[in-house]
Amino acid sequence: MASEFDLITIPGKWDFDYKYFAGAAASRFFAEIRDNQRIMGTRCAQSGRVLVPARSFSDAEFEPTTDWVETGPGGVLEVFTIVGTKFPGLPDPPFVLGYVTPDGADTAILNHIRGVDLSNLDEAARIMMARPRVLAVFNEHREGRITDFHFRVVG
Repeated sequence: MASEFDLITIPGKWDFDYKYFAGAAASRFFAEIRDNQRIMGTRCAQSGRVLVPARSFSDAEFEPTTDWVETGPGGVLEVFTIVGTKFPGLPDPPFVLGYVTPDGADTAILNHIRGVDLSNLDEAARIMMARPRVLAVFNEHREGRITDFHFRVVG
């Protein structure tokens, strides 16, 4: 469908400092990554689902979560995207972001996916569409951020 108007772009720049207040559940979630190299979830008291990343309330039942549960470090790559455009603050493309359901969890977490040769994107996509097993790999120096680990395709 053709438009009678030329498409426009509006340049802009956001550059500001901020502090993220994580709250109790996310603070413990990130501290566990930083201090213990583990991915923790929380269990919904009503459904029994284990939610990762950990949160204070179930996203489906709107009930408080109760127990803390260690998940992973293995899991399954559910969906992915191969990023081919340069974005400030992110690695040079191509790189892969994907949602992984850690072992023992009922929800997925977004993170970098490594361990697949991206020189042949068709082959890389074929491998990742098969929902491969992945393993969490933690950085040597951790700060309590989601970027303190990534997932690596195994097998």
